[in-house]
Amino acid sequence: MIGGNICSRMINYGHFETELHSRYPEHRLYIRNMCDGGDTPGFRPHSGRPTPWPWIGAEIHQKEYAHPSGSEGHFEYPDEWLTRHETDIVLAFFGYSESFAGADGLERFEDELAAFIEHSLAQKYNGADAPQLVLISPMAMEDLSGQIDVPNGSTANANLKPYSQSMSEVAAEYGVPFLDLYAPSLDWVAGRDNMTIDGFQLTDQGYERLSGFLADRLFGEGGSEIAAQTEKEVHELVNDKNWYWHNDYKIPNGVHVFGRRYDPFGPDNYPYELQKTREMTACRDTAIWMAAQGLDYDLSACDATTIELPEVETNFVQDDYGRGNVKYRYGDEALEAFTTAPGYEISLFASEGQFPDLANPVQLSFDNKGRLWVATMPSYPHYKVGDERPDDKIIILTDTDGDGRADEQHVYADGLHIPVGFEISHDGVYVTQGTNLIFLEDTDGDDTADRSTILLSGFDDHDTHHAISAYCADPSGAFYMGEGIFLHTNVETPYGTVRGTNGGFYRYNPARRHLERTAQLAIPNPWGTAFDEWGQPFFLETSGPAMRWMLPGTVKSRYGVFTDKSKDLIDEEHAVRPTSGIEIISSRHFPEEVQGDILLNNTIGFLGTRQHSVADDSSGYDVDFRQDLFRSDDPNVRPVDLEFAPDGSLYIVDWHNVLVGHMQHNARDPLRDHVHGRIYRVTYPDRPLVEPYAIDGESIPHLLDGLTEPEYRTRYRVRRELRGRDVDEVLSAINTWVEGLDESDDRYEHHLLEALWVSWGMNQVHEPLLRQLLDSDDHRARAAAVRVLRYMHHQVAEAQALFEQVAADEHGRVRMEAIVAASWLPKEEGLAIIDIAKEQPIDSWIKPALATAEAHLNGHKVKPKKEAEIETHLTGADRETYVKGKEIYEREGYCATCHQESGKGIRSSGFPPLVGTRWVLEDEERLIKLAMKGLYGPIKVLDRDYPGQVPMTPYEGLLDDEEMAAVLTYVRNSFGNKASVISADQVQKVRTEIADKKGFYTPEELLKDHPHTPLN
Repeated sequence: MIGGNICSRMINYGHFETELHSRYPEHRLYIRNMCDGGDTPGFRPHSGRPTPWPWIGAEIHQKEYAHPSGSEGHFEYPDEWLTRHETDIVLAFFGYSESFAGADGLERFEDELAAFIEHSLAQKYNGADAPQLVLISPMAMEDLSGQIDVPNGSTANANLKPYSQSMSEVAAEYGVPFLDLYAPSLDWVAGRDNMTIDGFQLTDQGYERLSGFLADRLFGEGGSEIAAQTEKEVHELVNDKNWYWHNDYKIPNGVHVFGRRYDPFGPDNYPYELQKTREMTACRDTAIWMAAQGLDYDLSACDATTIELPEVETNFVQDDYGRGNVKYRYGDEALEAFTTAPGYEISLFASEGQFPDLANPVQLSFDNKGRLWVATMPSYPHYKVGDERPDDKIIILTDTDGDGRADEQHVYADGLHIPVGFEISHDGVYVTQGTNLIFLEDTDGDDTADRSTILLSGFDDHDTHHAISAYCADPSGAFYMGEGIFLHTNVETPYGTVRGTNGGFYRYNPARRHLERTAQLAIPNPWGTAFDEWGQPFFLETSGPAMRWMLPGTVKSRYGVFTDKSKDLIDEEHAVRPTSGIEIISSRHFPEEVQGDILLNNTIGFLGTRQHSVADDSSGYDVDFRQDLFRSDDPNVRPVDLEFAPDGSLYIVDWHNVLVGHMQHNARDPLRDHVHGRIYRVTYPDRPLVEPYAIDGESIPHLLDGLTEPEYRTRYRVRRELRGRDVDEVLSAINTWVEGLDESDDRYEHHLLEALWVSWGMNQVHEPLLRQLLDSDDHRARAAAVRVLRYMHHQVAEAQALFEQVAADEHGRVRMEAIVAASWLPKEEGLAIIDIAKEQPIDSWIKPALATAEAHLNGHKVKPKKEAEIETHLTGADRETYVKGKEIYEREGYCATCHQESGKGIRSSGFPPLVGTRWVLEDEERLIKLAMKGLYGPIKVLDRDYPGQVPMTPYEGLLDDEEMAAVLTYVRNSFGNKASVISADQVQKVRTEIADKKGFYTPEELLKDHPHTPLN
């Protein structure tokens, strides 16, 4: 089976396969689901192969997506998979994603479909004959627009119908069977409950009905030939088989299995893991066949015959050359390693010692009852075949006696796999689960999830720590999800297919079931979003040292094209990387002078939380380093998330792991920890804790009063509580509450904004408040109101006139909001707003966003800046080598990630400079050796000691001789350096000489054989 989302989601339910096995138990059917969200006949992107085209020539049918995405790897192309599985029958589910192009895209779709048929019928996947190909149309859209705020099903069907008809006509032209789902499904979705969750994605019951229909139409009407209990057993085995199949075809962390990070460590284990996965999948095929025939089968015995995985040895050698040790500290010893800023204290709230489930915690959040929720993922980096199924959890920790330490734990959800992001809502929890966004509900009030719904499918987990993560809700309750580089996400939604590549953010609005690629930015791994009290978003780049204001980068993007990410707010002297977790101080428990400061965590070198003050800078912001809130000398401390509690204290998640880094150690390195984890609490004892505001279950008037509380996180939770109440009651109460506000209050405008945000979150914008705030004297309130207008303009009368009004606002931040909003509007309306903004002052913050918005509305990319001529003293072939080396040096995850494009390194994170150093400029052979095998341990560079806690990546398997020579030549002749070039022959000679060397070099080893040149 190939195609898009309707087929892809079948793997989560198993009904179709169960139906076929139950009808034809003697046939030993071999079924594989290769569908993926957003796939079209000629466009099937994947992070692990260089192009998205399933056959040569398919690219001529796509224009928007024919943009190099930078994907790399040796993941097989569709024809290779189909051939390896000796495919006889191909069921092709297409047409949904394509239909959103409307009438203008119909001819292109027909051409693409015809080319796909011609190509497929020319293949002999089974080695003998052309495949039996069946085209299957998209289903009709169920009209749920009267129940939830999703697109009208009738409007969508006006596009789906002609696409289904075109599929029928093209199939007839080529004599290929065609199965029409559109026409019969019109009857299914008319007046029938529980067919879809959002108009187009089927429920479990919907898939059960679809499966019987498909089986009847494809193979003839019939029914199950096995007993009900046997069919249930077959269904369970089908789902079990698909678990293993999914861990083959869509294996998490494919970047290490077959992608760009396969070398240097992947060959040690992943070929064997894939082999074992396929053997265990085959065992389940056999178990299904036997069960369908009523025969016993010992599945465990079959699993025992599968390949035994080789042991992976650590390359972290304890106490060798000062590399460190694997000692973990506990209790007072762990706390003694922390140093706090003057006046602050840090204490342990919870640890794995008391709560073993607190293993590898990754994100935290407080609920409306004041309890701490934590996502844990001891299965990280991903499930290893042969192990017990993953049992990652979301746990609730409670301090029942108020002593600042957790004393109760409750498991809200278990059996999860890499929940790198979650957000609590008024009625459940949104969680990342591999390629899916799921919603976990507690329907009986026992604080345990008992219903799971897959809301969206097609997110990428090619690199699990880059998957949708670090959730943070905006003032409406829609939440932002960061996604890192290397990933290619394609999610079908009621509004069309959302596609993203290589880093950025998504925004999901639960009220409207609406997903947008809100920012596509050239950032390797965003891990942290925070909104200030006026709703402006800031984010961390994580793999780099940058923190940025997100708004300028949220201009609507084009597929595969990065939007300008705006300025780095952190000065070079105080930069750290990798950062993980960002929070803005809003707590009366902390000193008055630090309110509004930004906090960011760091997990290598500097292990702690940095604090920066924030001030306006024309349209944007200026940030200055204030202090290190805390830091630790324990090399295993890894702060990854933080949030203010209801009492105003600050809580920090400590991932706590001796190893960190993905290119320096094998993913299966035995020292990757799976049991430790801590939650720390920071207080300021000279100031009283905040009296927590009662939220859970409180009256609507009381909750509205909570919107005046000084603490941002209190208001955050109040808005969340209100979103669960009756809309009419809340909106009515808002009117009364607003009338009772004191207009002389310094915070009056902000109180109005909070009320507007509540209405926004309930998907019923309060238009009088919106209009009032658009005319506010405070530019921050006006800018915030424009953001609401951007997302709710479909409910606002004369919205276009309001957009044009704010496009001429006197303050640049308001105009920036208008420019961004314009980019998401239809061309004519958007350009009218842009034309007005162009007549206003344009500062350095606005200029890139304005140019991008105008270009994208006109259907083209921003004209690239003319690249500056590469300057070097080298000439001829040496210059060509240098130029090649520059490109390699600046690749994501390579040299510049740590040493920076300037070559200056990041001192506070322990990354040494390359500028003017003897390690770079002296012995060529020594430099080649350390680049080949990597470097680990304390090192002195330019008379400064660097601890070497995290090893330098070994590039032996990542670069060939010419590439290695090029990048080393570049380093030796850049940043003011000037030294001899290095040749591929030199590299090849050293490679041969050290081929048997295992593990990293240490500085001591290298200096023993290659001492520094004596200084005169």
